[in-house]
Amino acid sequence: MADARAVLTVLGADRVGIVAGVSGVLADLNVNIEDIRMALLGQVFTMIAMVNVGDARAPFAEIQAALTSAGQELGVQVMLQREETFQAMQRI
Repeated sequence: MADARAVLTVLGADRVGIVAGVSGVLADLNVNIEDIRMALLGQVFTMIAMVNVGDARAPFAEIQAALTSAGQELGVQVMLQREETFQAMQRI
């Protein structure tokens, strides 16, 4: 597996099917979830995952678009950032 990691965040009102919807998109595109954390803060669902897009069936921008679309259908905000971009933003 090629090593190309990205950070996936999901935020929104809690409801049934969020994890299934997001992970289904990842599976369809051959994106591996390497680590994942989820929490419910009141009624707000939060998820952060480290994923590997190295062997994905689509370019990074298409993965982002597919996840954004799934998030809109699920009523949550989904953001995918390359690991190096995420880490650089944390240093600012």
